[in-house]
Amino acid sequence: MATILKFEDIVAWQKALELSDLIYEHSNKDKFSKDFGLRDQMRRASVSVVSNIAEGFEREGNNQFIYFLLVAKASAGELRAQMYVARNQKYITTEEFEKLNNKVLEVSKTISGFISYLRTQKKKV
Repeated sequence: MATILKFEDIVAWQKALELSDLIYEHSNKDKFSKDFGLRDQMRRASVSVVSNIAEGFEREGNNQFIYFLLVAKASAGELRAQMYVARNQKYITTEEFEKLNNKVLEVSKTISGFISYLRTQKKKV
């Protein structure tokens, strides 16, 4: 793998940004937009994924980067749990839930793969 020069080049960050955009798009609709608690918590969780990948990249060394990637992955898990609430409250359809859930799982798997890769590297990526 080539050296990554900026966090915007990290595939996991790109996918997380797409996920965050989707969360904002869906949470702007109808009753969902009026449930300020859930709407804001889901937005914060999705932004946390994006932000922690970026922050970890800017830290010194792979161990710190891995820590922030783990935090990002945990935020993705938090977001998945909140999506069940949104579905159960009928803020999103089952079809929308499946699309979002697949995207969150994709982000989580990408982060996990990147963590595994970083653990094999001696120098900072």
